[in-house]
Amino acid sequence: MSAAPSTPSNSGPQPSGSYLGLLRHNRDFRLLFTAVLISFAGDWFLAVALLDLVLEMTGKAALAALINLCTSLPVFLVSPWAGALADRIDRRKLMIGMDLLRAGAALLPLLSTRPQLLVFAYLGTIIISVGSAYFDPAADAALPNLVAPEDLGRANVLLGSAWGTMMAIGSALGGVVTLYLGRNTAFMVDAASFVISALLVMQVRAPFATASTLARTATSLRESIAETLRYTRQSPKVLALLLSKGGYALGAGLVALLGLFGTKVFHRGPDGISMMLIARGVGALSGPFLLGLLVGYGPKQYRAIAFCVGLFGLGYLGLAASSSIAWGMLAVSIAHMGGGAQWQASTFGLQNEVPDHLRGRIFAADYGLLTLMLSISTGSAGLLADRFGARPVTTGFAMVAISWALIWGLWTRRLWTTPAPKLSVVSQSTPSQQL
Repeated sequence: MSAAPSTPSNSGPQPSGSYLGLLRHNRDFRLLFTAVLISFAGDWFLAVALLDLVLEMTGKAALAALINLCTSLPVFLVSPWAGALADRIDRRKLMIGMDLLRAGAALLPLLSTRPQLLVFAYLGTIIISVGSAYFDPAADAALPNLVAPEDLGRANVLLGSAWGTMMAIGSALGGVVTLYLGRNTAFMVDAASFVISALLVMQVRAPFATASTLARTATSLRESIAETLRYTRQSPKVLALLLSKGGYALGAGLVALLGLFGTKVFHRGPDGISMMLIARGVGALSGPFLLGLLVGYGPKQYRAIAFCVGLFGLGYLGLAASSSIAWGMLAVSIAHMGGGAQWQASTFGLQNEVPDHLRGRIFAADYGLLTLMLSISTGSAGLLADRFGARPVTTGFAMVAISWALIWGLWTRRLWTTPAPKLSVVSQSTPSQQL
């Protein structure tokens, strides 16, 4: 079905004034939020089961990190097409299709019954990542069309907290299910979560894009990418927000070592992996709320990004020095308070700064740059950990994150107080036939 034309602003989503009000009174956002919540829960069932599968069969940090690499690198490779599609076709249809694709892919690890067949686990992870590369930019681009402008900050906090909440809950349940019911059950739970997500997205009534966005499209992928690059060059704020996640990701490869800390450093089994991911989830859940509470919504959030990235690095320095899993969990939670907050702030910034007809492409570029840097740092972290150990490698990558926080903060310190430049080369109306 095609998205309905946009309605006048006075009949669009009405401001709610609170988190609870947004969930109670905005049916479409509630459906999207629930879809994302359930899908995230399944993802963390999958993450625990996959890490346990690879570490049990191989014991290699590099092969465990390869799971993270299969999660990040495909996003970078397909992001130009993903962004173009998110701005060219019905975002609702795109999201539903990607959910169903990911549901099928989540079952592929069932075939990995011995080390020689681990390729199916990696293949399933790659396909899920490709689906996410299309789904996530479309969802982020659609969000400003589902909520009132006054609620956009709250909506981002809730979606950011959904990721952290389900990391904590899904990781805990995933560890229990993997330990007592087996990994195969966890894989099937993830597949079911994508199907439920698709069914919920189908029920959203509001348009996922404005009428003007649906009526226009670049005539080719090359032109679409060129338009995006022109816009980015002319908007220093957008460029800075894009680079905030990309630079942060250079140090974030150490996240791939959490499973190694849980099993080898702190000498636990699947529960150790679960405990590390729970700690990560608790931090990611609380970070966006704390940022909104302390800073509010608006450009002030952008200025807090450097501090948040620095907090991420300091937390992982604490993990490297931890003598027990309890201290390690506390350090990881602190780290991801910063990581979750910076993610929410940069996403909120792009939604505010970028027009609807470019939003899908900009978010795809955001995900693409992030995952390229994350692929580099993840692959490096796994290889280095096998050679030098988890603790010194974590220390090194944490220092990379802290260094980037300082560089980005100094570079952008005057940016948020200067007016945005006039954009002259980005087309404002180019009607074309919709795909």
